Amino acid sequence: MGFANSAEVTKYIGGIFETAFEDEEIGPKLVATGLVIAFDFTDPEAVVVIDMANKSIREGVDGGAAPKATMSMTADTGNAYWQGKVNLPLAMAKRKIKVDGDMGSLLKIAPLGKKLYPVYIDRLKNDGRDDLLV
Repeated sequence: MGFANSAEVTKYIGGIFETAFEDEEIGPKLVATGLVIAFDFTDPEAVVVIDMANKSIREGVDGGAAPKATMSMTADTGNAYWQGKVNLPLAMAKRKIKVDGDMGSLLKIAPLGKKLYPVYIDRLKNDGRDDLLV
């Protein structure tokens, strides 16, 4: 079924970063990068911008620091990624995920996300969104 609208994409995929910022191990590492990353999703259309230094998540690129990197993918690919089902380098090679900007920084923070996969899956289950489980 997938996400119904951009608000759901922001709630779940943006929400995983809210959890990350609160994590004693991951939070400080993300903040220290100072990165601003945009996730540009299709199906449904949504742009989620994560400003690491300011621990902020917003929908759309306006109203804050400009992204240093943009990752473009379908919302389904983003959902699968946060469940540990997407190999990032392989997905980039196959153009399922396109990256513009500071790719090196993105690859540095990617390993931090692994600890968040179970949190993301639990959030989907707790909200009764088994339709999003892959």
